[in-house]
Amino acid sequence: MPYINPEDGYLTVINLFKTDTSERVDRLVSEMRAIVDTAAFPGWISSTVHRGQDRLGTANFIQWRGKQNLESRYAGDEFKHRTVPVFQEITTFIRLMQTEVELSRRHPSQGDATEISPDRDDYTVLEIIGVEPADQTDLITTLGAAHEWLVDVPGYRSQSVLRGIRSRGPGDGGLTAIGSDNDFVAVYSQWDGKQSYDTFRAMAGAEQPAARRKSEDKRNSLTTALDWNTYRVVHSRSAPQPVVA
Repeated sequence: MPYINPEDGYLTVINLFKTDTSERVDRLVSEMRAIVDTAAFPGWISSTVHRGQDRLGTANFIQWRGKQNLESRYAGDEFKHRTVPVFQEITTFIRLMQTEVELSRRHPSQGDATEISPDRDDYTVLEIIGVEPADQTDLITTLGAAHEWLVDVPGYRSQSVLRGIRSRGPGDGGLTAIGSDNDFVAVYSQWDGKQSYDTFRAMAGAEQPAARRKSEDKRNSLTTALDWNTYRVVHSRSAPQPVVA
């Protein structure tokens, strides 16, 4: 199963889709599974399909060997003339985000690696935080430091912070840029369930520990936009590993 590990050095692509009916979510998941189950693209490492919980939509967490492999996939006829039109038909929003993992930390009970798998029961949260490019590193540092107090929050399992490189979406017969390079950060976190996460989010500022208030005040001062949803991992597949003689 895939792991989130900054030492791997993968290009991580997060494909975010939104739609307007449960039936279309079903179709999104089906189309994504079909692509994942037949994936054999050069440089492709893994794909993990997430189904939206709080809001209608899906996310695909994809690991690539590098940028050149991804661009070859985007340049292919199948992607341009079959994949993109199908997803445009069943979505209201598409954002394809290139990122790199900056850090991944876990509660001590979660072992030595951040695993993403349908075999786990994680309640997953994906936040896309807008930021001025000049402030991106400062925001990453602030988010990373939050782990120090998150470990004491009931239900917290892990937090991974990914540096946004660029975003694109369909347009003009191909892909077009969304925003500017380095203008977002992605936060991928795992919780033991909806109740724990909702309790965490609902805590009033006056009731929060001082470390959390300070951290979130800094985060808010750097944030220019916020998009988030909660998910369950429903499918995952990795490329076969080469046999070592």
